[in-house]
Amino acid sequence: MKRSDRPRMFRPASAGDLIQQVLLQRGMEGKFEEYRAWQVWDQVVGPQIARRARPIRIREGVLEVRVDQPVWMQQLQLLKPRILARLNEALGKELLRDLFLRRGAIDQAPTQVTIEPPPTWLQIKLSEAELNEIESSVASIPDPELRDSLRDLLQRQKQLAKSRQSD
Repeated sequence: MKRSDRPRMFRPASAGDLIQQVLLQRGMEGKFEEYRAWQVWDQVVGPQIARRARPIRIREGVLEVRVDQPVWMQQLQLLKPRILARLNEALGKELLRDLFLRRGAIDQAPTQVTIEPPPTWLQIKLSEAELNEIESSVASIPDPELRDSLRDLLQRQKQLAKSRQSD
């Protein structure tokens, strides 16, 4: 298939979408649904439990959870039915039938993603002459997707160069 024969991508596919597509093609959609438990874990159990307990694997519908303190293991044992019900509700169906709690150190993964502000050079405005120069450079490219990508690249390159000149 030539590049121009495929439909234009309006946005790139996420890694999760690509992995889901591969698993579906291989008949492993059930595993993908089960492993969504990692995505919903923090939301379901809340930040206090999430700092003390992390899912580590799933086997035959049993979610194995590593817990850092014996006291927390005891507490989670009491909360197990409620956690299981809330996990299955968040997953959209009865995928998990039990939780197996295992004592051990857990990785302290951040529960919140921080978004960095864009670099200052991306905020630099280009002059009309600079934009016209870039437009004339890409005008002869027949593929609209390639032309747009190259235009963006040249604009960012020009913004970065102007930023370096002003520093």
